[in-house]
Order: sequence, then structure tokens, then C-alpha cells
Amino acid sequence: MSFLTGLLYVVLAIVILLFMVLVHELGHYIAGRILKFKIEEFSIGFGKALFSRTNKRGEKISLRIFPLGGYCAFKGEGDDEDNPAPDAFNAQKPWKRIIVFFAGVIMNFLTAVLFSLILLCTVGYDVPQISSTTVTVNGENNQSITFEAKGFEEGDVVLRIDGTKVDFAFGDTFQNLITKQQQDVKSFVEGGGNIEDYSFSAVVRRDGKQQEIQAGFNYVVSYKDDGQTVASQDYLLGITYSPYVYSFWEALGRCWEFAFGLAWFVLKSLWLLITFQLPISAVGGPITTITTIASATQTNWLNMLILIPMISANLAVFNILPFPALDGSHVLFTTIEWIRKKPIKRKVENMIHFIGLCILFAFVIIVDILHFVL
Repeated sequence: MSFLTGLLYVVLAIVILLFMVLVHELGHYIAGRILKFKIEEFSIGFGKALFSRTNKRGEKISLRIFPLGGYCAFKGEGDDEDNPAPDAFNAQKPWKRIIVFFAGVIMNFLTAVLFSLILLCTVGYDVPQISSTTVTVNGENNQSITFEAKGFEEGDVVLRIDGTKVDFAFGDTFQNLITKQQQDVKSFVEGGGNIEDYSFSAVVRRDGKQQEIQAGFNYVVSYKDDGQTVASQDYLLGITYSPYVYSFWEALGRCWEFAFGLAWFVLKSLWLLITFQLPISAVGGPITTITTIASATQTNWLNMLILIPMISANLAVFNILPFPALDGSHVLFTTIEWIRKKPIKRKVENMIHFIGLCILFAFVIIVDILHFVL
């Protein structure tokens, strides 16, 4: 691949990340406009402005040199005054400000839902559809024979294995479930069981109806050139499969659960990170995100269909966290103000958010460095 081609994929990745930022800030902007807030600037990126234009409402629209963030600046939002002007952001009712803070998160989640819908009805994802129920195993200088699998039929959509839902977030992946079955059948045979007696339950959709079936494994027997049998440890489920591609209406029904699953996956990853079960090098900042998108789209452009909802869900979850400078923290401070009937001193709150922002910038820089070093 040429340098120019690689550069184009990096540019594409930056455009996708900019789109994610635009969606988030657009949520704040739309909510602010609906609730009659005074908006001073809508900016994509930080630093020196590459493009800036003021519309008839006096709102500055800007594109800045560092495209790794953005903001929607409301009048008086960051002021230290405890008695702001009537049209300032902090003078508006707490419930209105909470809606504005939540709007960015909601827009990111709706984007995750939309692109989950597109993903599911174009290429599918985690639910398998059986393509074939036989497999041929050939060993070097050996002949192999295979007992046919039982239970599954071509076209079956597999929904559950031994009671576990086939779902990457709220169940388990089909590959993991089959791997577990292969481990179970090996223990079964080594314990004296007959391979032909082994089976497991599965729920499939066949001819438009759900039904429970009993599925079995292939037992592979290999022969040497002299005809002697070689004891085989291969117990293979004799099927091939591909992701099930939903109809539009099926995808419309599942895309919400799928987007929630992506968000839940992000939350689980954060918990593993906090409890030191996941190394910090496993996460990345904006630079890592850009290189990951570029690499994935370079391999197969269809990977964008999963990356966009995944990043959208990631931004939604990340921004709702009650960490200083994030939307979740602003919601927390505003809720406290609503309960107390008076705000925490604006100077103190702004200092907390500033420190939080510095910590966040330091964190994303460190994780980006670690991601490339480790």
C-alpha cells in the first residue's frame, strides 16, 4: 500500500471522528436552540480557527486546527459570577440546563442506534446463520473421514446454545459457545462417553418459527497411509456459518438492544480497567482511535459499519460519566444546585472542571503513548 493510500485512510478516520464530535455538539446546539439559550459559538476542534463565520443570530460557527474535540459555547457558561445576567447559561432553570447537557449523549446514542440498524440489515454481526452442516478434514499424508453433524440445517438462525443467548453483550458469541461445547465433548469422550451419544440443545429459527433442537458433533477419524487408525482428538461441529442479515423491520426491532449492548460493553470495559483486570495499554486516546479506524477501514471498508456505532456508544457512555469537565459532571452539579436551591460557588465549580479537563487531556496523551510503546 502506498503512502498516499495510507494517508487517505487516516484522513477518512479523522473525518469519521469529526462526524462523531459534530453529532455530539449538535445535540447541545439543538437543545439550546429549542430552549432559547444564547449560543455564542459552535466549534469543531480546538486551537486556531481555520474557518469562522457568524450567522444572523450572532452565533460563530468555527472549524479549528486540532480536530480532536469541539464545543458549543453558551453565553456565560464558564463565568465565575454567582449572579449571572438574565440571558446567561447559568441563569436558566436547572432542568433546562440538564436537558442541554444530556442532549449530546442522547445524540451519540441515537447515532449508535442508526448505524446499528444499517449494520444489522446490510452485513449482520453476531447472530449466525448456518450455511452448511458438513465439513471435510484433510491431514497431510493422511486420509480423513468425518461423521456428519446432526441437528442443524442449512438456513437455521441460531438464537441460543444450551440456554445461553447468542449475543455479544448480553449473552455470549457463537464462537465462544461452540468452543465451550468442543471442550465439553472432549471431556465427555475422555470420561468414557460415546461421541455419537453427545448432543446439546440449541434454539433456532427455521422456516420463520423458533424451535429447540438437539445438535451433535463430528468425530474425525484419521488414517495413515498403511491404513492404521490414528486416535484423533478433533471433535468438530460440522457446520459453516455467516452473520445473519436482518430484514429492515427485524433490524429496526433489534438495533436498540444492539446499541445498548455496545454501551454495556463499554461500561464493562471501564469496570475492568478500574479494577485493574484490563491493562491501561488496552485503551487509547484520539490518536489510537484514528489509527484503529484507518487500519480497520483499510482491511475492509465494511468495518466502518461496526466502528461508527461502537465509537458513538463509547462517546455516549464516556460523556455521561460524573467526572469533572464531562457532561455527566455538569449534570451532577446542576442537580445539586436544583436540590439546594442555590449553586455551588461558580469559581469553585469551574476550577474543578478545569482540573478535570487537564487530567483528561493528560490521560488520553498517556494512553496513546502507552498504546504504541507497549
